Amino acid sequence: PNVQLGRIQIFNNWSPYLVRDPDTIWLGLEYFCEAGEELWCRADDEITRFARNELQSTGLVAGCTVLDSTVVRVPKAYPSYSGAYADVGRVQEYLSSLENLYPLGRNGTHSYNNQDHSMLTAMQSVDHLLNASQSKNDVWNINTEKEYHETFDRN
Repeated sequence: PNVQLGRIQIFNNWSPYLVRDPDTIWLGLEYFCEAGEELWCRADDEITRFARNELQSTGLVAGCTVLDSTVVRVPKAYPSYSGAYADVGRVQEYLSSLENLYPLGRNGTHSYNNQDHSMLTAMQSVDHLLNASQSKNDVWNINTEKEYHETFDRN
């Protein structure tokens, strides 16, 4: 509760080949905010210092040396559910008609996928490319199970 840090990824765990020196760790620190908010508007070097201090305050690292940093701001990282979700089928139909376009992740599939589902859409799309498959139905059918979808009562 004492940090704004939302998620940590250790990219070495994705593949050891992502890191040149195996004695170093490549971390991805994610912060959730919107364009225009105070954190979003900070300079990159200020965000790096802030993130480093927060990481150290968690106790996960002690006396870390930051070799490099990159700040990526992703506006609208989550799909919008503001009344048009019933029309996603029309979007899917149109996007599927584009032979060389493959929907990936949350924004590509217009679904609130978790990270595993998002990676699975990428893997399925690569399979399509390698096998020259025309149908993209299996990409669109990822994360369609009812228990994964958030619901709310409009009353």
